[in-house]
Parts: sequence; C-alpha cells; structure tokens
Amino acid sequence: MKKSMNLLEGPIFKTLMKLALPIMGTSLIQMAYNLIDMIWIGRIGASAVAAVGSAGMYMWLSNGISTLAKMGGQVCVGQAIGSNQKKQATQYASATIQLGIIFGLLYGILTLLFYKPMIGFFNLTSTEVIYQAEIYLIVTCGFVVVNFINQIFTSLMTAIGNSHHPFIATTVGLILNIILDPLLIFTFNMGVPGAAIATVISQIIVMLMMIYYARKDSILFDEMKIWVMNPYSIYSKIMKIGLPTGLQSLCFTFISMVIARFIAGYGDVAIAVQKVGSQIESISWMSAEGFGNALNAFVAQNYGANNIERVKKGTYSALKTCIIWGIFTTAVLFIFPQMIFQIFITEKDVIPLGVDYLQILAFSQLFMCIESTLAGTLNGLGKTFIPSSVSVILTAARIPLVMILSSTVLALNGIWWAISISSIAKGLVIAICYYFVMKKIYLIRQ
Repeated sequence: MKKSMNLLEGPIFKTLMKLALPIMGTSLIQMAYNLIDMIWIGRIGASAVAAVGSAGMYMWLSNGISTLAKMGGQVCVGQAIGSNQKKQATQYASATIQLGIIFGLLYGILTLLFYKPMIGFFNLTSTEVIYQAEIYLIVTCGFVVVNFINQIFTSLMTAIGNSHHPFIATTVGLILNIILDPLLIFTFNMGVPGAAIATVISQIIVMLMMIYYARKDSILFDEMKIWVMNPYSIYSKIMKIGLPTGLQSLCFTFISMVIARFIAGYGDVAIAVQKVGSQIESISWMSAEGFGNALNAFVAQNYGANNIERVKKGTYSALKTCIIWGIFTTAVLFIFPQMIFQIFITEKDVIPLGVDYLQILAFSQLFMCIESTLAGTLNGLGKTFIPSSVSVILTAARIPLVMILSSTVLALNGIWWAISISSIAKGLVIAICYYFVMKKIYLIRQ
C-alpha cells in the first residue's frame, strides 16, 4: 500500500503539484467543514454565528498547541527520510504522536474546567449567545485530542510524500459532516450543539481512517512503537523546531482574541461578520498554506539530502503558482463580495458590513499567499524562528493599528484595515528574509 512519492528526484513542478494538490484539497476540505457549519448556523441567525465564532477562537488557539508537535515532527521526519535514516524517522514519528495525545488531553481537560471564564473573555452581551458558545466550546474542545491526532498524522504522512491518504480520510469526514449538520441542527432541533457534535463525529471517523492507513504503511509507521518512550533528544529536537511555529500560532490566535474584544464593542453582529468573513477569505491562505506544507516536506527531504539547488527551484515553482492564486482570490473577493457573503448570512442589515470586510481584506490575499509559501520553505530548512518572529511581531502590530484606525471615521472598518495592512507587511518582510537565508546557505556551501 505505497502512496508515498520520491521527492528527491524527478520533475520539480510535477512532483510538487502531485504532493501539494491533495494537501491543498485537505486544507480546503477542512475549511469546508467550517463553511458548512457557518451556512447552516447562519440559517439560525447572526447570534448563533457569533456564539460559534467566539467559541471557535479556542479551537483555533488549540492549533498552536498541536503545532508544537506536528511542525517539529514533520521537519525532523522529512530530514531523516531525506538522509536515509529510517530508524530515527520512526522515533521522531512516534514521539510526535505521543506529544500530540498528551497536549490534546491536557487542553481538553482545561477547557472542561474553565469554559465559563474562557467565553467570558469576549464580553458577550446576549445570555443566549453566551450559553450557545459555552456548549459549542465544551463539545469541540472537550474532544480536541481527536483533532490533534488527525493533524499530526497528516503532517507525518506528508513528510514521507504521502498526501493522498489524508485527503481521502478528510473527504470522507466532510461528506459525513455535510449529512450530519442539517440532520442534527434542524431535524433533531439541536441547534448550535448539533453542529459541534456533527464536527466531532466526523473527526473521529477521520482519525480511525488515518490509523488504518498508518497500519498499512511500510515506509515510516510499520516499525513505530507508540507506547515506547524515545530518547530525550528526540522530544527535545521536535520541540525546539516546533516551538517557534507553535508560539506563532498561539500568539496569532491570542492577538485575534484581543481584537475580537474590540469588534465585540460594535455588537454581536460585528462578531458574526468577522467570523463568516474570515472563513470566506481563508480559501486563499489555507490553499497557500497547503502548498506551504507540501513545500515544507519537499524542502526538508532535499535539504536533508544536501540538494540546495532543488530546494531553490522548488520554492520558485511553488511561489509562482501561489502568486497566481493570490491574484485570483483578490479579484473574486473584491468584485463579488455581496454575492459570496449572503450565501452565509441573509439578514439585510448584516450584508453591507460583510461586503466591507471582504473588499478590505481582498487587498492582502496575495501577500498572505506569499507569506505561507515562503514560510513553508524556511520551516523545511529548520529555520522556523524566522517566519514565526515575523508573524508574531507584525500580527501584534495589529493591536495599536486597531486602536488608532477604529478611533477615526473608519470605525469598524478601521479594524479590518489594520488586519489587511499587517498581512501585506508580513508578506513583504518574509520575502526579504527568504532572500537573505538562501544567500547565506549558498555562501556556506561554497
């Protein structure tokens, strides 16, 4: 049952596309999970969207915790496979799964203990919205370990050039979610909790399929002993590489939560607009992030094999593709904002706010694509500190920008401009960093 690709030889663009397309498909399917929830929840009303949006911030926050393990694991496994060290690659893989399970269980327990103050952070005004947000948080984050395991299996399979099986598993999960969402939300009249339960059930099925595929693998997982402790150095290296990216994700989410408090000052409707709008525009950066993950695996293996020229060519090939995609999504969001937004929320007083959001964020889509792509290369090289630092610093700059711009006549739109401007800056700075990193590598290798 061999689905892994040889990333060290063959035509670069074809190899990258064969690896990237399933990953991008997986990312788009993951986004579709959220969009489908938004479509059905939007039919309940803007208050329900606000509840899910607030609670969903903590699912987003959990991604930073899982990234501590999955990023380090993917890079370490990829470089070990590239240098033909299977035993070491297997140790990295088992250690990554172990860390993911521990982190997921701890996060779930903390959520069950502190769900009230977690939702209270957003200063929501409606009692009904608060109640729905608490229920959604308990269900989704209470079972977050399942999501952690799925993310880690996806990253490890990608590291060995197998993006096909995660795509199949995630597709099955999406189809199940499409069936369960309206069934639980409306037929069984469960509302917001029904959406949460549908998501968890779908994720459990995905996890079982991932485990099945891993048991059939003969490249990495066949010799893995999940219940055996690995040398301390294995865990240490995974955490050392994964820590910057994990902290980046955590900081990004926390900053977004702070900004969400500013948005809440404009009412629950503004929160709903931001939640739906961010899900819509994620079609660009999640696609680019999928390409970045493929590039991560490609670069890690080729860097491990000391093939720097192939790293450079692969990066340029991926970058050209993502630039085209970024320009396309910019045009779509700017030209057709109302047509897209009203798919999710049909309330007439909300739609103009959604149109403003999508048109303002449209300006940053190309730069977000550039950031995600080049971050994939830098992470594959093991230089995770650089893209993480750029992201944290410039994302943090959103807070003073929000305070300044929202106090002008722009009001709520000032918040959207702060987000868009910082994303443009991140794309430009990461491109400069990539140039100097590659220049330094070439000088060292000469």
